[in-house]
Amino acid sequence: MTSSLWSLVELAARPLERDERDAVLGDSLEAGDSSWRALSGVLGFVLRRQLLLWKGWRPWLAFGFAVPCTWLLMVVSLSVTCTSERLLGLNLGHWAPTGHEGFFLLLCHIFLLVAWSWTSGFAIGSLSPRTLWTNVALFLLLAHYLHHMYIVAAPVEAMHGEVAGGFPFHGSLLSLAPLAPFLFVLPAVWGVHQGLHTIRLRMAPALLLAVVITLLATSAWINNALWVFNWLLVCPALYLVAAARRSETNRNRQVQRSERTSL
Repeated sequence: MTSSLWSLVELAARPLERDERDAVLGDSLEAGDSSWRALSGVLGFVLRRQLLLWKGWRPWLAFGFAVPCTWLLMVVSLSVTCTSERLLGLNLGHWAPTGHEGFFLLLCHIFLLVAWSWTSGFAIGSLSPRTLWTNVALFLLLAHYLHHMYIVAAPVEAMHGEVAGGFPFHGSLLSLAPLAPFLFVLPAVWGVHQGLHTIRLRMAPALLLAVVITLLATSAWINNALWVFNWLLVCPALYLVAAARRSETNRNRQVQRSERTSL
């Protein structure tokens, strides 16, 4: 096998556990499979493993967070960018997702963007680590599709007086800032990393974060600076509270069992 093609086989095996990955790659090497045969075998094995993982409810809940949150966070990212441009006195030159928010509401939106992104990433990472690669692939496909539709196709549709795909803005949208829809990516990746490596989630910080997010979202809603669908972004924070409560309940039960055993 050439090194480049074998690297592709190793990349395809990344979603597998380390022991499984080593076993599958080792079997291909021992059997002397060609690069394409090894790649086909690895992809088939990964697909079967992924299908088995999706029998539970946790991957589906992670998927339920990933798809709508990606879309909504792109909207919030665009709104933060356009509001910043307007408050800095820049000429947008087109209709943009920004109302009459001042600097206070802009800071509120920035905090909500970071918090919503982090909690969404944490929920996805902690819910189903073994299907994370599937959710990442879906995120990339969805982000690419939305970026193409609303950044590239929007100016063409705007010439005919149409709104691209029913999206709440159009025109030569952010032609000077093509990365504006992806402001949420870094805090979301940070959240995924934390979710993958945090064994127990504390109740106090999870509840405090959920309360702060809800209060700021309520403030933005009262000031007509929140899209109604953005309330869905509060759901990951509420899930973290529920997960923390379940974790503390299980921990208390273990302590009680240990005390009974010691007696």
